[in-house]
Amino acid sequence: MSLFLEILKLTLPALVVFFTVYFMLKLLLEERQRMDAMLLRQDAQKVTLPLRLQAYERLTLLCDRASIPNTLLRVRMPDMTAAQLTHALLIAINQEFDHNTSQQLYVSETLWRIITVARQQTLTLITQAAEGLDPQESDEALVQRLFAMLEAQGEPTPLQQAIVAIRTEAGQLF
Repeated sequence: MSLFLEILKLTLPALVVFFTVYFMLKLLLEERQRMDAMLLRQDAQKVTLPLRLQAYERLTLLCDRASIPNTLLRVRMPDMTAAQLTHALLIAINQEFDHNTSQQLYVSETLWRIITVARQQTLTLITQAAEGLDPQESDEALVQRLFAMLEAQGEPTPLQQAIVAIRTEAGQLF
């Protein structure tokens, strides 16, 4: 029995020290892993933050350039017919969108959906304005119809709403 007590006197403190060191090292390693993960996130954010901000800028520019008044200023030429202007507007807006498709990688899915819906609503508005017009009619008739429809639609337009959504999401970065 005394041998058992002697062994117990030697092993019990050793076991206590072992488990204490084990749990302390475990806590230390877990804390170090958390710190390393946090540093990795910070480093990744240093790289992605400028890309995300650039994406917000480009998408804001897309929405501004795809607005009907701005697109009209760029594509309208003298002596265009209503059909030619309709075609030019639809192509210009689709090209603007196509040039910025890669920006969806840096924004939320919800924001991207808002932008695509705004684009689609703008294209639909142009198509609706062109319906019922003689294709050979002057582009002025289409322009007047577009502005009348925009006025009836009221503020903000879908693209202006998309710009507000972009600003809101970009503001959440800070």
